[in-house]
Amino acid sequence: MAMVSGAVPASEEDSMRVSMVRSYGNFDSAVERRYGMFMHIAVLMLALMTVATAASAQAQPAAKPIKLVVLGDSLSAGLGLPAQEAFPAKLKKALQVKGIAIDMTNAGVSGDTASGGRDRLDWSVPEGTEGVIVELGANDALRGIDPDLARTALTDIVQRLKARKIAVMLCGMLAPPNYGADYAARFNSIYPDLAKQFDVPLYPFFLDGVAADAKLNQADGIHPTAAGVDIIVGNMLPTVEAFLRNISEQRR
Repeated sequence: MAMVSGAVPASEEDSMRVSMVRSYGNFDSAVERRYGMFMHIAVLMLALMTVATAASAQAQPAAKPIKLVVLGDSLSAGLGLPAQEAFPAKLKKALQVKGIAIDMTNAGVSGDTASGGRDRLDWSVPEGTEGVIVELGANDALRGIDPDLARTALTDIVQRLKARKIAVMLCGMLAPPNYGADYAARFNSIYPDLAKQFDVPLYPFFLDGVAADAKLNQADGIHPTAAGVDIIVGNMLPTVEAFLRNISEQRR
């Protein structure tokens, strides 16, 4: 057969292909080599990033937990409930879910009045405490104790804690209606007055959303069930978070 003009003889074409393969390698092999090199570099970079991240984590330790004390009576002590169902324990858990590290102390004593909390203040709130949630006064109101005595005791508590450079948050309480409107007005005004006087945060009514609801209180009608504590914690959480943010800022 006559060879077409300009065509390369088969033997020469084969020789050129062999020469090109020897010089450059075939296309598939080149791609494989480049892919392998790319993967090697990617793995090396990932390893370096992992090491850098670990080093950064070691250089920046987790935030130090805030030392918080709940100074209160049976409402915070958790009367009638397992320890893990008490208000301080559930509050701590809720804060941890939010990513806030807390070292929580339950300093609730059943039966305590505001005066009783003041009398044990020094040993109930140890050195190193950064914040105290004060939940006292319910027993004063239940027993009809002169509101001036509760006011004086709570004033002393706030003043002494502030003198120790400890942040304070007040939990308000409302007097039962059986002592009359005058008693209720004198008692109920204690908490907002002190919050304004000392410029401390106030959660107006500790039992908000729970008081007088039989489904959320134990048989005595006074102390919350575990479900009742959940509601208290949920309602109070934004106020507590703001309180703790202020403590964190004071650390800087």
